[in-house]
Amino acid sequence: MEKLRELSKKRKEAHKKLLELNSKTYKAFLELEKVTFSDGALTKKNKELIAIGISVVDNCESCMQWHIEQAAQNGATMQEVLEAIEVGIEMGGGPATVAARFALDVMDDVFE
Repeated sequence: MEKLRELSKKRKEAHKKLLELNSKTYKAFLELEKVTFSDGALTKKNKELIAIGISVVDNCESCMQWHIEQAAQNGATMQEVLEAIEVGIEMGGGPATVAARFALDVMDDVFE
């Protein structure tokens, strides 16, 4: 799980650095994220579950970690996260099964 801690550390460092540099693009991205993941016709939890599946297809480890953590913090169960991962596997085929291995490690860490 050291890799998970390192991803979190690097994400926090980059976030801090981009804010210190007053990145207008990054600030706009944060606003987009805030609006996108706010409750609407879909809850934040459901949007995070969608993002998990997309993250598996994209093989974005940092994204998988972030969205699994966010889904759990917004009430997603381990089974719901697993099913979101499974949707990603189905949509992405063989390569997504490889990416899903990382998502399963994150899920174990978040729900242990």
